[in-house]
Amino acid sequence: MNFQEFHLSLSNDVPPSELSLALTALWWDAKGDWAKAHQSAQEDESREGSWVHAYLHRKEGDQSNAEYWYQHAEKPTARNSLQMEWNEISASLLDQ
Repeated sequence: MNFQEFHLSLSNDVPPSELSLALTALWWDAKGDWAKAHQSAQEDESREGSWVHAYLHRKEGDQSNAEYWYQHAEKPTARNSLQMEWNEISASLLDQ
C-alpha cells in the first residue's frame, strides 16, 4: 500500500486488514479516534509503534510522555506540525 492508497482508505469505516499496528494507530488517529489509535500503538512494541505512540502523546499535549516514547523509538523529538509529523511517519512506515 502506498501513501495515496492509505490516505484514500480513510473514507472507509474500518482500517485495511493488511496494516501494521503502527499504521492502524495512525489510521484511527486520522479518523479522530485517539483512544483506538493509542490502543493500537500500545500493542506495537516495535520502534515504529513507539514513534506513533510518541506522536499521539505529543498530540495529546503530554510532552514528557511523548519524549519518553521518542527516545524509545530512537527518534528526535518532533518540532514540526502534527500534520507534517503524521505524514512523515505514515510515509516512512509505508515505504518499508
